[in-house]
Amino acid sequence: MTREDSASRAAGGERTVKNAVDAAFREEWGRVVATLIRTTGDWDLAEECAQDAFAMALQRWPSDGVPGRPGAWLTTAARNRAIDVLRRRAVGAAKLREVAAMTPPEPEGPVTVETDHSGVPDDRLRLMFTCCHPALALEARVALTLRTLAGLTTAEIARAFLASEPTMAKRLVRAKQKIAAAGIPYRVPPAHLLPERVPGVLGVLYLLFNEGYSASAGADLVRQGLSAEAIRLGRVLARLLPSEPETGGLLALMLLHDARRSARLDPAGDLVTLEDQDRSLWDAASIGEGVSVLDAALALGQPGPYQVQAAIAACHATASRAELTDWAQIALLYERLYEFAPTPVVALNHAVAVGMARGPAAGLELVSALEASGRLAGYHLLPATRADFLRRLGRLPEASLAYAEALELAGTDAERRYLSRRLAETSRET
Repeated sequence: MTREDSASRAAGGERTVKNAVDAAFREEWGRVVATLIRTTGDWDLAEECAQDAFAMALQRWPSDGVPGRPGAWLTTAARNRAIDVLRRRAVGAAKLREVAAMTPPEPEGPVTVETDHSGVPDDRLRLMFTCCHPALALEARVALTLRTLAGLTTAEIARAFLASEPTMAKRLVRAKQKIAAAGIPYRVPPAHLLPERVPGVLGVLYLLFNEGYSASAGADLVRQGLSAEAIRLGRVLARLLPSEPETGGLLALMLLHDARRSARLDPAGDLVTLEDQDRSLWDAASIGEGVSVLDAALALGQPGPYQVQAAIAACHATASRAELTDWAQIALLYERLYEFAPTPVVALNHAVAVGMARGPAAGLELVSALEASGRLAGYHLLPATRADFLRRLGRLPEASLAYAEALELAGTDAERRYLSRRLAETSRET
């Protein structure tokens, strides 16, 4: 074997290990951190030890090989790291014994999670309820849970909240400090108190799904593992709280969006807009399930924002052709959604629906008013929407400028490639 062959094989092995560690992070981060938080009661320690475990994997797996059960390996490594830290802190022997007794899941068969008085059967979902304590502001609950249990970076969470990364970092620190100062216990409340924490948990699941369905940054627009985990936990939550209509609304919304996932990117990984998607690639079973879940939630007679969003998604998912989409109904639904959530993003989506229902001039008028308000400064979809309306109106020089502005703000490679193509098209025709 030549030196070049050896170098190539080594590089390939490093890529394989890095891919394995990346996959393990997506799949196992929340479980590892949840286990450590539940045992040690220390959020910072849990995150620190989990990070150390993944760093150790990068060091050891190239020589030792990727373990058959990466999650168990990482949990054991994180546990041992926690024991070392606690020893240095000279905490009580009882706590050390408790941490040392932690064991990884069994290698085969279903993992049985011991339920407590809350009735929540999933360990990560239980920790979500724990994080979503009513003493914290709703945004802090959602952000802290996404960071600690879902493994999203501070930058990803900041983009989800349309905030700067330093601002979000300070909010996360303050939330942890408040938990420590107030002595908030690390346990799930009794079942009859769960409903007061449902809004926070729903917010966590939806942001987790969105980061998987349409990543805020990076090479991949779609991170399927995150959205799949959000749907899995959504199913658990819907079974746990069947009388809470918004749990069904959120599950329906995620199912209806996820049904379109396979058509959102072309074979080259480039973004395909909704109107251009091959609808034969949509998952009919997921659409059927989503509509059924939504109908059951609406039958409870307690409308909420997730149900309204699911109804909008159903309008899209049940249209066999793009031109059959009921944009007038979607515009009305966005007006209803704005009553629940008067956010600038909802206002932008309403403008899109109006533009599709009444013509691009009507939509552009609403977008211009939204731009003048300054409420979505720095949000790439605002100039991208303006550019699309201008293109449809034939105002190509203005459209080119707007596409260029959106391109500078876009966070993912797929979005940048799409906007670059639009920019090139409008520039050629001017």
